[in-house]
Amino acid sequence: MKANPLGTEPIGKLLLKFSVPAIISMVVNAVYNMVDQIFIGWGIGMLGIAATNVAFPLNTISTALALLIGIGAASNFSLNLGRGNEEKAQHCVGNAITLLILLGVALGVASIIFLEPLLYLCGATEQVMPYAIPYTGIICIGLPFMVLTIGSCHLIRADGNPQFAMWCMMSGAIFNLIFDPIFLFVFDMGIEGIALATTLGQVLSGLMGIFYLLRKFHSVQITKASLRPRWNISIAICSLGIASFANQIAMTAVQILLNNSFKHYGALSVYGSEIPLAAVGALSKVTILFFGVFVGISQGSQPINGFNYGARNYDRVLQTLRTALIAATSFSVLSFIIIQVFPQQIIAIFGENEPLYVQFGMRILRIQFFMMFINGIQPLTAGFFSSIGKPKIGMFISLTRQVIFFIPLILLLPVFWGIEGIMFAAPIADAVAAIIAGIFLTREMRTINQLKINENECLGGVTGRL
Repeated sequence: MKANPLGTEPIGKLLLKFSVPAIISMVVNAVYNMVDQIFIGWGIGMLGIAATNVAFPLNTISTALALLIGIGAASNFSLNLGRGNEEKAQHCVGNAITLLILLGVALGVASIIFLEPLLYLCGATEQVMPYAIPYTGIICIGLPFMVLTIGSCHLIRADGNPQFAMWCMMSGAIFNLIFDPIFLFVFDMGIEGIALATTLGQVLSGLMGIFYLLRKFHSVQITKASLRPRWNISIAICSLGIASFANQIAMTAVQILLNNSFKHYGALSVYGSEIPLAAVGALSKVTILFFGVFVGISQGSQPINGFNYGARNYDRVLQTLRTALIAATSFSVLSFIIIQVFPQQIIAIFGENEPLYVQFGMRILRIQFFMMFINGIQPLTAGFFSSIGKPKIGMFISLTRQVIFFIPLILLLPVFWGIEGIMFAAPIADAVAAIIAGIFLTREMRTINQLKINENECLGGVTGRL
């Protein structure tokens, strides 16, 4: 049998092969989210930006479901393929397809039914609701396709085709970039046109993803029997995807809490409620852009780590981890410099010339990204533990930043320092989460080194007896 390249090709080459398409996919996805904000900022104004911000938690919930199944199935698939268990790997992919479709449709239907209370829960004000309701109503139609796209791309990368996964994500983004201005300015469709372009782009990407999984997947053959849900397979999938799911759900909770906190404390400041809501909406898109690189590196390293850990190639696991950490840290330092030096230029992209909006946007950018130079450690560590079959540790690390530290700080600090306290919660949480991730990662590297020594001793003993 031909050796799997995950176990033989140079690590640097493999990491580039798998990470670069994943990074491009994430960055393009972030860019088209930013482009939505830019067109809305220039064509509709600050209230339109605020409307997309209160709708954004639905996107993160969709991503959470997609990562729960996508990362969980891809990690299980890679581990079983590395162990030579092709039948179980096949059922992991088939069950994942079924789960992605069912969960995506359920989320879309529930969001449409409870649309208005959801928007109020996410921080919408009376001034924002006339923009938020039509925009989010159309976005809800595309949520099942968004879940399918993100989840299927993880499986496609695990199948050894990161390029198709990249184009799957890029197809929808390119469609959106083209039709955003056409629907907004040519057909004068307002914020509904932006939502329609986004939704149709998600439909295109989702169809490409399901086509590959059903027709082009080559590592194992996807049959009707493998699509039938199996309880034990579904549990195994969710157990390895739970860390990323928990992280996204925590992000959703943070977004909702941030929106409501900024709405409340903003009303007590010179900025009012709408300026902070709009600024944090722009901030969230910038966050997706920069953190997309960290996520792309993590996603690119996961199939390499999973296969080699399953095959007991511990040297390659450690080498992959070190290479990914160097790449993530280098980018995080560069990102820190860009944000601290050019905050005004970043805010100006979103097209709002209100002086207070610009002032608030610059300040929140600089403060919330103050620990950016270490922000790559935590997501990479959480993904690493999930990829080697240790989801509980991965989930704990995923929750440190968002749930264990950030949420309590958001609730506590503004009591003493008002709206300023909300802004300083992020860098404090970033610093502590990175330290904890570093401690767990250092311990695990020692454990893997010991496993490597034990494996070499076993092989030496067998060779000696022969």
